[in-house]
Amino acid sequence: MTQRSRVDDLVVVVPGILGSRLADADGHEVWGLSGPALLRGIRTFGRSVTGLTLPPDLGDEHPGDGVRPLGPMRDLHGLFGIGTLVDGYDGFLEWLENNFTLRRRTKKDEADSPANLLAFAYDWRLSCRYNADRLAERVDEELGRWRASAPERAEARVVFVCHSMGGLVTRQYVERRGGAEVTRRVITLGTPYRGSLDALLDLVNGVGPAGIGLTAFARGLPSLHQLVPDYAALITAPGGPLRYAREVTGLPGTDAALLKDAAGFHEALRESGAGAAYGVEYVPVSGVLQPTPTTAEVRGERLAGLLTIDGADEGGDGRVPRLSSAHVGSAGRPAYTPWERHGSLQNNTALRQALYNWLTPDPPVHRGPETADVPLAVDAPDTVTEGEVYELRATVPPDIPGHDRVAVFATAEGGPVRTLDNLGGGRYAARLAGLPAGPHRVRVSTGNAGHVVMTALVLVREDEANDGV
Repeated sequence: MTQRSRVDDLVVVVPGILGSRLADADGHEVWGLSGPALLRGIRTFGRSVTGLTLPPDLGDEHPGDGVRPLGPMRDLHGLFGIGTLVDGYDGFLEWLENNFTLRRRTKKDEADSPANLLAFAYDWRLSCRYNADRLAERVDEELGRWRASAPERAEARVVFVCHSMGGLVTRQYVERRGGAEVTRRVITLGTPYRGSLDALLDLVNGVGPAGIGLTAFARGLPSLHQLVPDYAALITAPGGPLRYAREVTGLPGTDAALLKDAAGFHEALRESGAGAAYGVEYVPVSGVLQPTPTTAEVRGERLAGLLTIDGADEGGDGRVPRLSSAHVGSAGRPAYTPWERHGSLQNNTALRQALYNWLTPDPPVHRGPETADVPLAVDAPDTVTEGEVYELRATVPPDIPGHDRVAVFATAEGGPVRTLDNLGGGRYAARLAGLPAGPHRVRVSTGNAGHVVMTALVLVREDEANDGV
């Protein structure tokens, strides 16, 4: 039996945008299908989107439409064009319970029974400020219950593990809503502290297949606007300087008031200082080496994403540039940088090993040998059509000895292991096909076909002519 490491604090897991299941006023789940049912979930969500679209000028309030969060997403989930596929949180939560003295409250428990592992679900449509206030309410309730459950827990504090936008919600709570008084540490996985170009691409270029209303829905989300780059990311004329999105008038698909509000949101967090000023340790985790849109050129009514900024390719996790996720204000420790894509950070093997040092006061215990991995940059399509042949590409950095002589393997769940062709110069590729409609984890490894280095998430769509999406 695995020895569980002791954790004295309350651990709160905060998912990213799209990472919480939502129910309507009648209790019917309107966003929550994942895994094999994801394609049907997108169709269902498309039919419900009119009722979930937010009114203008909502600010930091709830629209009063009765929508409420039910819990974190369990399995692979995503919406066409709003970000990328993200792995669910059930596996991560189970791993925490199996390896640490952490437990969630179950349906069989009494309502006031203590638990020291909380998965905080929230209405991801709404402002990060609004959701930070809801987080404050839950933490007050759960931490009070945990502290009162035993004398040795009276001084317990909170450790947050946040994925993506969940880190912005948590930072707002810690620095602007008094949460620093009870917080020990904030661990953020791919949190876009300075925004993500993908969010701006979604707003300007539109999202999802035509006819199901996702573009209009996305363009009314305060949360998505708060993910827009808070750095100069737009080239509006050939050879021109980089400009902030809020400086570009008439940018298609964006709401000027929401962009202005988002700029104020980030400015307030910058002014608050972060880290040592509050006695809270921030531990940023930044995926690296993956091709990541960082700036964009304005081309008529659309944006064309670029992998460089001022001529340099700084990479990131495929969705959030390293320049955005690796630093929290001007304080804090250097980022932990696993080579992993955004949607799979919470399930990355190296990241999970590092969590032993961040969650427990116990000295490290032997957990078996750690494999010396070879770093990979993996480029895979987010979405393909069923029957379509697609190419998976991997690159080993040239400073790695033998970078051009590495065995690279890929396999989808339940499928055969494929060896990527060596194209020379540290470049490897394989043409893959035959995956059925639905979301898939494509595991990529080096040197040992059974050892996972990182995971690419791919959604295989049914033919649009047949599925009605």
